[in-house]
Amino acid sequence: MELKNIPKLKHSRSNSFFLIAGPCAIEGDEMANRIAKEILAITNKLEIPFIFKGSFKKANRSKLDSFTGIGDEKALTILKNISDSYNIPTLTDVHQISDVALASKYVDVLQIPAFLARQTDLLVAAAETGKTINIKKGQFMSPESMKHAVEKITTSGNENVMITDRGTMFGYQDMVVDFRGIPTMQDVATTVLDVTHSLQKPNQLSGVTGGLPKMIETIARAGIVNNVDGIFIETHFDPKNAKSDGANMLNLDNLEKLLTNLVKIRRTINKLD
Repeated sequence: MELKNIPKLKHSRSNSFFLIAGPCAIEGDEMANRIAKEILAITNKLEIPFIFKGSFKKANRSKLDSFTGIGDEKALTILKNISDSYNIPTLTDVHQISDVALASKYVDVLQIPAFLARQTDLLVAAAETGKTINIKKGQFMSPESMKHAVEKITTSGNENVMITDRGTMFGYQDMVVDFRGIPTMQDVATTVLDVTHSLQKPNQLSGVTGGLPKMIETIARAGIVNNVDGIFIETHFDPKNAKSDGANMLNLDNLEKLLTNLVKIRRTINKLD
């Protein structure tokens, strides 16, 4: 499906998948700009439509003392400056209605976190901004049930909506991607596969979420083979020292090789009947 109403989106006619990528959280100006600049260079080279993402605030943390952000408006201003400096669209997630009014002044796409995918008031408030809305599929929700979340957006007068699958909870400490869900959700909206959060290992005894980043390319390749519209990747130049979700982020040094392989696969898939 075609992305609509997202300003500054380049290479939209390349017949490729699109990419939502960036760090888990905005940790500062220098790190955010470094990551955005490097991803942009790679996506321009490969002609991949690119949306830069970064959470301005991390509201869903395992422990009380976990990193939550550098300050709401400070982080949002960094996202706005990145959009202006590099002429690219930006995305951030919102956790409560008050976040919606604030974040919509700074970014192009509002994201509904997976645990909040059924929160009607939040979805309606986001829809009413007129921004493109990316709804993360709840780990506890079936692909079929996402049509109701999408309808909350469209019934509120906003047709600019997409779904991102980030796996389904399997037991207490594992996530599983059911690739049968991709065409099911594509019948409802543009569908993205989150290939980093799908590999999280939540609920660790330490209170810090783990992950399996070595499996990122495995999940990503499967998504492209199954003709997913977009790929979602969290990436950092120093994942081990990232302040949020470092255990399942892709090292930025490995991004170009991964995307190059995915583009080759997509070009092959495009030739199939």
